[in-house]
Amino acid sequence: MKFSSLLLMGAIGVLGAGCSSLEHSRNLADPTVPAPVLAQQVCSLCHGIDGNSVSPIFPRLAGQTPDYIVAQLTNFRTHQRSDPPGYEYMWGIARHLTDDQIKGLAAYFNQQVPVPNAAVSAEQMAAGKQIFENGVPEKLAAPCGACHGPQAQGTGPFPKLAGQHQDYLVKQLHVFQETEQRPGTPMEQITHLLTHQEMQAVAGYLQAFPSAQ
Repeated sequence: MKFSSLLLMGAIGVLGAGCSSLEHSRNLADPTVPAPVLAQQVCSLCHGIDGNSVSPIFPRLAGQTPDYIVAQLTNFRTHQRSDPPGYEYMWGIARHLTDDQIKGLAAYFNQQVPVPNAAVSAEQMAAGKQIFENGVPEKLAAPCGACHGPQAQGTGPFPKLAGQHQDYLVKQLHVFQETEQRPGTPMEQITHLLTHQEMQAVAGYLQAFPSAQ
């Protein structure tokens, strides 16, 4: 059995257990459970209690823009986002979340402090920096910083990318490039211009982004 499947089964078991105290509740169907409690009792199982997930299967949420988290949780709740990790892990979790809980979760993770992620090779850093700052001009591919901010800090609906896991980013770039499972963003057009090697480079640069050190 895959490690990710074991994690999911464990999370489902914990979620189904529930708790008697509202301040220690894992009841996702209870609209009175405060968002910080859900973050610490449920979301932390995969994303870490401070949003700095260790496993690259799960994205880091520490310092993420509130608008982006709200949009993604809403998309999970309405099944608009249908990439495999989305429906495997998040559809059931987001199903009963209220708008206020979603906003509270976004605020909780936005307030967490990102920690440095693993370094990558100097070669990947140099190549990724070039793509992030300048795009790929010969392909008319726009620089990532144009939407995600010069420090990859995220701007409004565009997510913070600094310090994100390289593997997670590459997988999502391929979702944008090859599927219709994450609609409503300009990423489909951009990723069609990138090779896998270019994706690896810019994702590696973002994982070890200088401002995240």
